[in-house]
This record gives sequence, C-alpha cells and structure tokens, in this order.
Amino acid sequence: MISEIPEPLLITLAAFGGGVLLGLAARVGRFCTLGAIEDVLYQGSDTRLRMWGLAIGFAGVAGFGMAALGFFEIAENVYWLTPWSPLASVLGGLLFGYGMSIAGNCGHGALARFGGGDLRAFVIVLVMGISAYVMMSGPLAALRVTVTDATSLNWQTRSYAEVLARLTGLPIIGAGLALSLAILGLALGSRRFLADRRAVFWGCAVGLAIASGWAATSYVATHGFMAQPVISHTFSAPLGDTILYLMTASGGTAFSFGVASVLGVLAGAFAGSLWKQHFRWEACEDPRELRRQILGGICMGFGGVIAVGCSVGQGMSAFSVLALSAPVTFAAIFAGAALGLRQLITGFA
Repeated sequence: MISEIPEPLLITLAAFGGGVLLGLAARVGRFCTLGAIEDVLYQGSDTRLRMWGLAIGFAGVAGFGMAALGFFEIAENVYWLTPWSPLASVLGGLLFGYGMSIAGNCGHGALARFGGGDLRAFVIVLVMGISAYVMMSGPLAALRVTVTDATSLNWQTRSYAEVLARLTGLPIIGAGLALSLAILGLALGSRRFLADRRAVFWGCAVGLAIASGWAATSYVATHGFMAQPVISHTFSAPLGDTILYLMTASGGTAFSFGVASVLGVLAGAFAGSLWKQHFRWEACEDPRELRRQILGGICMGFGGVIAVGCSVGQGMSAFSVLALSAPVTFAAIFAGAALGLRQLITGFA
C-alpha cells in the first residue's frame, strides 16, 4: 500500500505529520528545550529534561528496531555520513545555546509560539532562517567549510553503537538497541515522572515524530527513484528553506522534507493553541527585547549550521541514531543556554 503513494507525497505526509506532533507537543505538552534547561537550573525540576530523554530513547529504540527488521537503512543517515568536527560541535552548540536563551526560544519553540500568535517569534524565525543561509551558502560559507574540513576527524567509527559493538562483540544494531534502552531507562527512572502521564505521553509522541521521519526518508531513499537523503526533523536550515520556497516555488524550488516539517509544526501549534484556548496576538513592546531576539536568532542560525543541527536536529534526531556529534553538541547547547540564562536572570556581577 505504501508503494502506491507517490514519493514526494509520502515525504510530505511524514514530515508534515511529524511536524504536527512536534507543534502539539510544544503547545499542549510544554515540550521545550530551553524550558527543560531552565527548569533544571532554576526550578529544581527535571520533568521536561526527562521528557527529552524519553523522546530520544523512544526514537532510538524505534529506529534501531526498524533497522533490525530491514525498514531503516540506519548506516545511510545524514549524521553518520557527515564527517564530524568536534570543534564545530562545540562552537556551534555554544553559539546556538546562547542564542536560544537570549531569544527565549529555539527554532522549534519559535515556530510553536508563532503558531500561537506570537509575532515576536515570527521575527526570530525570519532572522534565524536568513542567518542559517548566510552561514550555509552565503558569505560565511567558505570560512565555515574551511574550518570544518580542517578540524574533522577521519574516523571509520560514526556512532556510539559502533563503539559499543567493537568493545562487546555485539552487532551494531544490537548495541544501538541496548544503548537506546539504557537512555529510555534513565528517562523513566523516576516515579514522579512516571506519574505525570501527560509528560510521558508527549515525550513518546516526540520520539514517534523523529522515528517516522527516519522511516519515511529511508524508505524513499532505498526503494524509490527520488533523490532523498535519510534525515529526520531539524529546524535551522529548514527555516531558510521554507522562506526560500515561499518566495521562489514557481521557479522550481523543491517542497522538501524540511519545508513540510516547518509547516507541520506551525499547523500543530496553531491547533494546539486553539485547543488550549491560548491563541492570542502578541507583539514586542520593548526595543531591548527585540534587539535580544534578533541577536539570538542570528546566533541560532549560525550555530545550528556550524554544528550541523539544532536542539532538535542534534539533540534528538542525531541523538536517536547515537551519532558521535550528538551528546557533544547537546552538552555545548546546554552550556551556552546556561550562560545566556545567567546573564538574563542574575547577571555576571
């Protein structure tokens, strides 16, 4: 039955559907990277951080499980195929995390807020999308490529699943399943968290969105005629892709997985805000706030491209396939966000 669906439509449906889940999770389930970090540092609550771990573990178990059944060519995913530069992960992650904190949202969060009527988030989306293209293919692209190429590691090992497989003799997929189950166990290792059924549900929903992206793109890449990289959700370059598509679609610009994902988050966030009766138009009244949001959007656009993914791209999609870059980038994002939050909340005096 799946083979009867045209390939572009299958990619669109998977990306849009996953995006809707991510938008609903943000608006209804309070799933938020910055919120999770702020809760841990200043509220003494790890619920939203455990939601994040649950999403990673769920997507990892689903992904490696699909790979074991032959439904996911996990070795072809973009994060395993891209040479890893630890320097890019650290610098990009720090820049992204700092920008996320001073802007008040990551790319995913800004889309979710914009879907609820927040025009300040619309500014962040625009600035972040344009900045991502400045770094990806604009004036700063040559510098980024030069530094990344000079600092990339020429390793045959591409994931922590391969590391564990070499240490234990397990097959790579078995090692990946074991590590994903360990992440899942750590996330669920709290009775208080398990008692919060809403948090558990939305953590699983986000994991399902990530896994569905892997499944759909892998299927088209291996069974179809359409040139399709094996990817899942991320929100740095796709914001720029969406802006470009809206401006130049009649000239042949492709409606890609990333564009459908962005539109899906907007649709899900809009539906969620109506469901919770939270939709209202909001605008910026303080020029200093707008300045912080513009600067934060620039930092996130630059950082997300340098690190080859944002808090969702590296923090969940790459983490779900246990890419070497994922925990390093996520730790850098956490550190950058902690720095920005301290600047805003307590200052450095």
